[in-house]
Amino acid sequence: MKYSSTRGKEVLLSPSEALIQGIAKDGGLLVPTEKDVKFEATQFLNKEYRQIAAEVLTPYFSGDGIDISACVNNAYGQDHFYGPSPVCMTYTDSKMFLELYHGKTAAFKDMALSLLPYLMAEALRVRNIQQRIMILTATSGDTGKSALEAFADQENIDIIVFYPEEGVSAVQKRHMQSQEGNNVYVFGIRGNFDDAQNAVKKAFDSEEIRQNAQECGVMLSSANSINVGRLFPQTVYYWWAYSRLIEDNKIQPGEKINFCVPTGNFGNILAGYYASLAGLPVHRFICASNENNVLTDFIESGIYDKNRPFKKTISPSMDILISSNLERLLYHLGKNDGEYVSQLMQQLREKGRYEISASMYSELRSKFYGGFATEDQIKEMIRKTFEEEQYLIDTHTAAAAHVYEAYRQQTKDTTPTVILSTASAYKFADNVLHAVTKETKDSFEAIEALEKVTNVPMHPALKSIAKAELLHTQVCDTEKIIPLIKKLLKESR
Repeated sequence: MKYSSTRGKEVLLSPSEALIQGIAKDGGLLVPTEKDVKFEATQFLNKEYRQIAAEVLTPYFSGDGIDISACVNNAYGQDHFYGPSPVCMTYTDSKMFLELYHGKTAAFKDMALSLLPYLMAEALRVRNIQQRIMILTATSGDTGKSALEAFADQENIDIIVFYPEEGVSAVQKRHMQSQEGNNVYVFGIRGNFDDAQNAVKKAFDSEEIRQNAQECGVMLSSANSINVGRLFPQTVYYWWAYSRLIEDNKIQPGEKINFCVPTGNFGNILAGYYASLAGLPVHRFICASNENNVLTDFIESGIYDKNRPFKKTISPSMDILISSNLERLLYHLGKNDGEYVSQLMQQLREKGRYEISASMYSELRSKFYGGFATEDQIKEMIRKTFEEEQYLIDTHTAAAAHVYEAYRQQTKDTTPTVILSTASAYKFADNVLHAVTKETKDSFEAIEALEKVTNVPMHPALKSIAKAELLHTQVCDTEKIIPLIKKLLKESR
């Protein structure tokens, strides 16, 4: 396997080089060049998650000595996940939920970030690199804690996480601020996720930063889904889900299904798209947003326009107006035309919008449906799902469930559909509690109250969160991020 840039100027990189580098030097994202990654729809039947992960990921990281089997065996055991399997399928009377939040931080980001440190260590080993790695990560809430948990105290690695100070839930913030580890740095920023993400991208694009890093003997990398080590591990649970549906007699082998995915940065749903390119029988991907519905409008019109008010919502992990991973989809829809993608990204930078070609739009509409949910609709879906089906869902999963119901009503499509449940309801306990009972409580009081009201066991990762010691309370302006990275580079010598 080799990786190239979505903007067409990157020399071919091996998997280990792609893992370490994170982002293409021309500013684009790295995509696989090998088109013959194919699996049979039934080849993963009756296999545990680690077996499926090893088989699915081997083609994406093959060719330069990375030991995938060792990585997945270390990543997907009891040390990182609660329960008999890292993922779980739950069936209610009307829906099918793929639960992805049984990891150490109660969010789906654990599925890939539990594996990434092992992939990174293997990449450093096969390239015989002794330099220190500095990981730069922007988060809208869940990636930050998952990445911090994954890389804490890893040898020869530092990790810096930037999150919007007023744009994450209280539980998400406490999770990040209480992270232990001699190699972790956490900063709130005065701005939103897009501001943090843009600053991190500028750091990667900056020749000055690269020169500073080289002088300090440090290599820069990323733990965001722009890194292929984050993206492709997320394809595994799509294959696992399909196999489980067959085993549970919900579908027939080879039957097409839908996936409904709550997403902001487009990484989670893009992983499913890559699975479909490799042979997963998918009829349609249903892209669910909150009131920051830039993706909904794009799928409906073919026009991506971030020139709109940014809204802080009760589903903060989707509070995003610049969906980075969409660039990879554009590359594939455009028949791998890196120059055209580069032009679209330039229009986005300069004008805040772009419009894709008619042929790309036709292909987009054939595979994707977009919809969004308001805050009232999210709360109503939480209430209804708990009262009618005795199942508790978080604010992001509720957005997906609402969009799925709207899709069914609008299209009359009866294709079996899996809804990706991306976080424990307890991560957003205050809003979930209010939706179920109309009670208003402090975020941490709400965790215990929600358990008493619903009798749904609290996620183990959140049992002591209210009393966790705050270790990282620094806040900075977005224009201070680059100087801050320079300072930390010097200190890492």
